[in-house]
Amino acid sequence: MTETERYLYGLRNRGSKYGIERMRVFAEALGHPERRYPVIHVAGTNGKGSVCAMLEAVYRRAGYRTGLFTSPHLVRLGERVQVNRQPLSDAQIDTYVARLRVAGEALAAKDPLNHPTFFEFMAGMGMEHFAEERVDVAILETGLGGRLDATNVVDPEVSVITSISLDHTDILGDTLAVIAGEKAGIIKPGRPVVIGCLPPEAEAVIREVAATRGCVVHSVRETFGGAENFPSTNLEGNFQRHNAAVASLVVRLLQGRFRVTQAVVEAALHEVDWAGRWQRVRLNDGRLLILDSSHNPEGAGALEDNLSRLIAATGRKPIILTGILGEERAAALLPVMARHASGFVLLQPDQPRALAPERLRALIPAAFSGTVGASTVAELFPEPGVCTAGAGGDTLVVAGSIYLVGEICARLFAHGVPGGSCFQDAV
Repeated sequence: MTETERYLYGLRNRGSKYGIERMRVFAEALGHPERRYPVIHVAGTNGKGSVCAMLEAVYRRAGYRTGLFTSPHLVRLGERVQVNRQPLSDAQIDTYVARLRVAGEALAAKDPLNHPTFFEFMAGMGMEHFAEERVDVAILETGLGGRLDATNVVDPEVSVITSISLDHTDILGDTLAVIAGEKAGIIKPGRPVVIGCLPPEAEAVIREVAATRGCVVHSVRETFGGAENFPSTNLEGNFQRHNAAVASLVVRLLQGRFRVTQAVVEAALHEVDWAGRWQRVRLNDGRLLILDSSHNPEGAGALEDNLSRLIAATGRKPIILTGILGEERAAALLPVMARHASGFVLLQPDQPRALAPERLRALIPAAFSGTVGASTVAELFPEPGVCTAGAGGDTLVVAGSIYLVGEICARLFAHGVPGGSCFQDAV
């Protein structure tokens, strides 16, 4: 294990402390790199990563130098911080860690509680990298919530809230209105706000917060009308067209700052690269494997839509490989999967909150008549391009956890994962 890995492991072991004051102190110690470029700040229960990827694709195609900060990563830590879609290399991470740890440890010497957590450290690394690379625009995805998220030290050109549903209720609250209040924390005085199609009680909260801060709200529903008017994209699923509408509205709103033609927007939306979102892979034996990161109650609806279309296209139900974090999510996802699966292979991602296969099996509806087995990622994916689940002609779908998708990607693709994916578990 390298010194960089040991240090980052140590930050992970400190936990993920929810709050923003440490990040404010850390950003100040770094000289406020987040103030040196325009920022688009994106929050939401689902869709925020896809919207960020779409915005990055649009502005890069228009000739702007882009910064992209997202989490978690699928395989490599450097995926979280990208300039023009080039992730940080291991060598760059070593360099930044050596530099930023000096600032972090100086803060900790004055007050141990001020030492940045893993996510705060990565956010600081991203902000510093974007400043050094002189990006024209940085697109930042919140990690969790919004109000107290480490990324919320920025003063963005526009605040974006893609969707709101019940997830992380132990931290964000157990009603849509309360969760909306947390997401609305990214709204800054006088800055415009873009919202997706939100539940009425959530939208009411967002609009109320925006009004108190002198912000104009721009709604996808009001701008585009029905879903039939949403832009198309190469990312599959009706929900991705909703995300494309959100991204398109942001671009339209910022035309005064960043000139982008409609032709560029349309082209970019059809070349978005965002792995693990209904991503189709051909195995060495020719079978189709789909990698999907739908992982919560709202995502269950998108998963059901995609599975229905898959079955209509192939004429048969797929085998679903699943691992899920938390019983609330499993209770929402497994009934949907069971309606569309010929069989299950149950897995346990290498995460503290992951349910054991025995618990997953108990949550599969009793009426399910297909096969149910259990395995490990290593057994199912012994070498790149190979999956031992199912038989010839079967379609395979991986769903339930983005962390599971990441573990599978690390074994499925030939590039491997130097250093492992050990940092995934800190948002």
